[in-house]
Amino acid sequence: MARIGIMGGTFDPIHWGHLSIGRQARREWGLKEVWYMPSGQPPHKKDHQVTDGDKRCAMVKLALKGEEGLVFSDFELRRPGNTYTAQTLRLLRAAYPEHEFYFILGADSLYEIEQWYHPEQIMDQAVILAACREYSQSHPSLEAQIGCLAEKYGARIYRLHSREMDVSSKEIRDMVSDGREPKGLLPETVLAYIREHGLYRREADSNNCQGGKK
Repeated sequence: MARIGIMGGTFDPIHWGHLSIGRQARREWGLKEVWYMPSGQPPHKKDHQVTDGDKRCAMVKLALKGEEGLVFSDFELRRPGNTYTAQTLRLLRAAYPEHEFYFILGADSLYEIEQWYHPEQIMDQAVILAACREYSQSHPSLEAQIGCLAEKYGARIYRLHSREMDVSSKEIRDMVSDGREPKGLLPETVLAYIREHGLYRREADSNNCQGGKK
């Protein structure tokens, strides 16, 4: 049975942090492949307009070119409507019974997973790998959270010892919107695609008056 990692998310845009976590998961857990699976209509993304799926897919494909064992998948995007992790994992297990799935997420998501759609199904259908990050002291330690979820749900959750990278997709979108170059935060091929297609640029307000002060 092949071990397959699943990296979900909007990837709006994909960046070096996403790639670093996938590489580490392969090394640390002997995964045959890590499938990068852009989401379709994520129900929890209300803070910004998510970029068209075709463009996000194109950026993921560019980022993964030449990356051994890191593979693009449109499994979620082919589904209409909102996409939920519990449903995705159930469908993956039905479509690929020969694989064992390892769902990779950030430690921040591990603290929030009980608010997700049917978290018990997520933790029943895949091994969870939680990439470490720093959090405020109001959170319990990552080890305590893992222990709590493992006891409550019978989950198999393990810490992924990935190198912390100070980068987020929101930061990149904000930088481009402000006219700054996010160099070094994402592959050059992805940055070139963002420039070529004018992604994340702030729209000029056509209603602004251009007259002088009164």
